[in-house]
Amino acid sequence: MKPALKIVPDFEMVICPPAESFRWNMHDYPFFKAKWHYHPEYELHLTRTTSGVMMVGDHIGEFAPGCLVLTGPNVPHNWVSDIEPGQTIRNRDMLIQFSREWADRVTGFCPELGTIRPLYDDAVYGVEFRGATALAGQRLLAQIGAAQGAERVVLFLQLMITLARDPGDRRRLSRLAPTSAQAELPPELDVAMRYVLDHYSDDIDLPFVARLCGLEPQAFSRFFKRQTGHTFARYVILARIYAACSLLTQTYRPITDICFEVGFNNVANFNRQFFKICGRTPSDYRRNAHKIGTEARADPFREIRAWSGGARAVGEKV
Repeated sequence: MKPALKIVPDFEMVICPPAESFRWNMHDYPFFKAKWHYHPEYELHLTRTTSGVMMVGDHIGEFAPGCLVLTGPNVPHNWVSDIEPGQTIRNRDMLIQFSREWADRVTGFCPELGTIRPLYDDAVYGVEFRGATALAGQRLLAQIGAAQGAERVVLFLQLMITLARDPGDRRRLSRLAPTSAQAELPPELDVAMRYVLDHYSDDIDLPFVARLCGLEPQAFSRFFKRQTGHTFARYVILARIYAACSLLTQTYRPITDICFEVGFNNVANFNRQFFKICGRTPSDYRRNAHKIGTEARADPFREIRAWSGGARAVGEKV
């Protein structure tokens, strides 16, 4: 008798930019991250075009353009479009992703926002929206993509209030909810991430981290990219930039000192990587953070999940 096949979802790391409370994104299809996967964040996912099969938890069903689904933390999901081989669909998906902590802060801000909580409770099964709620949700989701600053937060609240307003316009998809406990990372991934977060200010050698994980360098590189969708080198850079964000917000120390303290050995490279990730220079980031009274996260790595980037040579120090 053949053994039963078990399809295990990949873990995806999601990053929320330092100056934003949640992540808004669009991507094409096929897309390297469009696969059977899970992550600790809530995700509101809109399929803008094409039809096909969606998998949410243990639910398998059809989807069509306009399909709007909210998945809770660690709920596996995927949308597979019926397209011709070699065909690419531009901007098939529009989505936002936000952490459990952010969801709790929103519902706990004032009693009136507590009406959103039942929506989050349903999301642990995955919920699909229909009717007027789905149409309004699509419109607000698109508006968030064009908004900046505090307007994004206002639109996010409007979106959640709209989605929560009429329970009759949403249906649960999965019969089983994932465990309420924090999803465990593959042990090799956990070792690698913990090492980076503990040693981001040091020279980090990929072959050394690979040995800590019990893997050859090439196998480790493939494993890390397959599990997260991102290169190990890019994750190291992210850890350093997020540490810099914390220091820029909490202190007035010279930017050059911060550059070297978080592990960069070249100020020009630090400025270039900071702008690429944060969309502004370190001095602009500090000025804006102090201007609006932004508080740095106590743990600057709390929301680090991933960042797409180009591969670097195996064995190269980062």
